[in-house]
Amino acid sequence: MLENKNQNKTALSQLGEFGLIEHITQNFPIQQKSTLKGIGDDAAVLDFKGNNAVVSTDLLIEGVHFDLSYMPLKHLGYKAVVVNVSDICAMNATPTQITVSIAVSNRFPLEAIEELYEGIRLACKTYKVDLVGGDTTSSTTGLLISITAIGEVNEKEVVYRSGAAENDLLVVTGDIGAAYMGLQVLEREKQVFLVNPNNQPDLDDYAYIIERQLKPEARTDIKELLKKLEVQPTAMIDVSDGISSEIMHLCTASKVGCNLYEDKLPLDPQFINVCEEFNLDSTTIAINGGEDYELLFTISMNDFDKIKGNPHLTVIGHMTIESEGMHLITRENTKLALKARGWNALNDEE
Repeated sequence: MLENKNQNKTALSQLGEFGLIEHITQNFPIQQKSTLKGIGDDAAVLDFKGNNAVVSTDLLIEGVHFDLSYMPLKHLGYKAVVVNVSDICAMNATPTQITVSIAVSNRFPLEAIEELYEGIRLACKTYKVDLVGGDTTSSTTGLLISITAIGEVNEKEVVYRSGAAENDLLVVTGDIGAAYMGLQVLEREKQVFLVNPNNQPDLDDYAYIIERQLKPEARTDIKELLKKLEVQPTAMIDVSDGISSEIMHLCTASKVGCNLYEDKLPLDPQFINVCEEFNLDSTTIAINGGEDYELLFTISMNDFDKIKGNPHLTVIGHMTIESEGMHLITRENTKLALKARGWNALNDEE
């Protein structure tokens, strides 16, 4: 069910590869001083003037990472950029450029690709990143999108996963779990639609969680916020695969354990209501859901007073000695071993 407002469909073969690239990249103005040369040559030329360059790549495949029956192409383009910008934020860096490569089958007309790139353009404008290159090719099946994000960071400000120490506080931005429940609602409505195509879903009660799934935002604001608070994170990761998995990544890289407190998890009221509607445990979903694109980081206990009460940040636990292991402390004060039940890209059962 591809959305196509235009009845006219232009075959991509009419433009050819170079014509297509020129057509879809013509409305991307340069915004970054570090972009010396963007699209139009064999390679982009960037100048970070002594700062470290940070690079991250993601591959999104139709039928694995997105479903076009409920994901509008404009939203897909926007989200594809956000996913990569979030990885740059997780290094405490500033995103500056992206490259976008797509493989597309002949079932997509030019107008569909224009919709996709309109979302990419909007994300570039929102996050002030430059599109500086990429590639287009044909696909025998569906749509594939590969985005590489580039950022810059002062050598003293870069944050790795490996810097957390015993007694550091574990902090998360925003709220968690909503994106996963948004996906459950969309999947349910898809099944209803397949049975009765005349059924029009009423999604008003699910607006927030659906937006978290279809149009997430990267936390580019957090670097500046922490700088103003004079807090330097000791370790950081973005929440893409579920917070339990991300905590385990931090603990493994930093060689520490962790206590995560169930009663401290920041959950949106709409998320809690929809979990009840689906008869799902909100804590299980919150820590395993994924796709929240919030930032999870550790700070020294000495910095607690600086972040206390900040509406963007929640302390959800603390790091322990490695031999203690990684645990969820329930509301009943029971210690449960943390398990990574989040997204696994190579899981046969997905």
